[in-house]
Amino acid sequence: MIGKLRGIIDSYGEDWVIVDVGGVGYVVSCSTRTLSALPQAGGIATLAIETYVREDQIRLFGFTTDLEREWFRLLQTVQGVGTKVALAILSTLKASDLATAIALGDKAAVARSPGVGPKVAQRIVTELKDRAPAFTDIAPDVAKLQGDLGERRAPAPVADAVSALVNLGYGQAQASAAVAAALREAGEAAETARLIRLGLRELSK
Repeated sequence: MIGKLRGIIDSYGEDWVIVDVGGVGYVVSCSTRTLSALPQAGGIATLAIETYVREDQIRLFGFTTDLEREWFRLLQTVQGVGTKVALAILSTLKASDLATAIALGDKAAVARSPGVGPKVAQRIVTELKDRAPAFTDIAPDVAKLQGDLGERRAPAPVADAVSALVNLGYGQAQASAAVAAALREAGEAAETARLIRLGLRELSK
């Protein structure tokens, strides 16, 4: 099992690179984001490797970081996500941005990836939302609030406060974080007006 390769970049293809390690050329499939981060032919590169062994072939998938490789593995635990779709997602979103999108329930961001329809994006967000916070600095209560908003479970004052802040020009994630902070201070029974006021104070810090 190959876990890492360090060698000279020999040549590139559309979705692969050949890495020369001691005279042996390894064909490594990569996301476009990983390929763009590698040096030109002749340069030295180190790739974290995921090895897939099948009856008829052995495939190597390469990543610039262990985090990207971990997300490649996690994505494939979701039904309908294979290696091709996982690489497409990692080509569209950085690993940190993917973690944030999933933690916040932003299925639209995941669905921007080629080959990822709304149903698959929803499954990814739903099935991986409990793991995503471990890979991002988003507070758990913010992630929960965003999830409640997406599934329309949030109390009316909370939903109205977030909506009001969004209408003032703040992003959904910013507004959710501000209202989550307001809830910590004012309590779950706070009315919309107070949540907006405290949220604006939080955003002005």
